[in-house]
Amino acid sequence: MPELPEVETVRRGLAPVMEDATIVAVEQRRPDLRFPFPEDFAARLQGRRIVSVGRRAKFLFIHLDKDPVLIAHLGMSGSFRIHDEDSQEMPGNFRHERTKLAAHDHVVLHLERGGRTHRVVYNDPRRFGFMVFAEAYDLDAHPFLASLGIEPTGNALDGAVLAALLAGRRSPLKAALLDQKLIAGLGNIYVCEALWRAGLSPKRLAGTVSGRRAARLADAIRTVIADAIAAGGSTLRDHQLTDGSLGYFQHSFNVYDREGEPCRREGCAGVVKRVVQSGRSTFYCSACQR
Repeated sequence: MPELPEVETVRRGLAPVMEDATIVAVEQRRPDLRFPFPEDFAARLQGRRIVSVGRRAKFLFIHLDKDPVLIAHLGMSGSFRIHDEDSQEMPGNFRHERTKLAAHDHVVLHLERGGRTHRVVYNDPRRFGFMVFAEAYDLDAHPFLASLGIEPTGNALDGAVLAALLAGRRSPLKAALLDQKLIAGLGNIYVCEALWRAGLSPKRLAGTVSGRRAARLADAIRTVIADAIAAGGSTLRDHQLTDGSLGYFQHSFNVYDREGEPCRREGCAGVVKRVVQSGRSTFYCSACQR
C-alpha cells in the first residue's frame, strides 16, 4: 500500500495540473471500486473548478469551487496518471507499459486549465481504492477522518507530544506507531526506518519511550518522512508517481527489506533481522536498536 510520502508525492504531482482547472467531463467506467461510487458521481463533478488538492494521512482531497469535496484513497494498487491531450507520452525514466494498465483505468477526469487540456486517469488493478464525497464544512468529522491522529510532518510532532501519546501503552513500540489514531499516515516501511534512525527496538514497550528517547524518535519520524517525500517516495510493487516514474527512496533503506545484510550504522557490527509483528514484517538491528 502506498504510504504517506507516496501519497504526498502524488498530491504534489497532481496539484500543478488540477488546481484552478475546470472538470469538463468525467468518465466513470465501472459502478464501484472498494465501495460503490457516490450517486451521480460524474454529474456532480462535471463543470466544477478545482480549487486545491490536499492530503490528510493517506487520503487525497480535491476541493471544488462548490461542495462536495472529493476524497480519494489509493488502496493497495491505485495510482493517478496525467496525460496531455496532444501527447500520449508519459515522462519518467521508468514506468509500467500503458497497454497493460488500460483495462484498469476506472476514472478519467478531462480538465481544461489556461487553454490547455489534460486527462487525469485513476488506475487501480486491485480496486481496493475508493472515491467518496464529503461536505467541506464537516470534513474533519467524516467517518474516514474523525479518528485520525497527529500528522507526522511539520513541527507538531515533537518529543513531548510523542511521549504523551505513548504514555502507559504496553503494546510493542512498532504497533503503537502504526496506530492511525495516534499518528496518521505512518506505515510499515517508514516506522522500521524511523526506529532504526532513533536506535530503538520495535519490540520495546511503547510506554517506555519518553524524554530523550521520545525526542529522538519524533525527530527520526519527521526526517524519514521528509527525506522520502524529497526522494519521491518508495516504489514497492505497484506504486508509481503521477508522471509514471518510480520513487527512489527504496535505494536509501537502512533496514527495510535488508534481512541478513550488515547494519549500516557506523561502528555497528550487527546484522539486519526480520521478525513478524501483527502479521507484518519488521526489519531491525538487534545490536544497536534497544
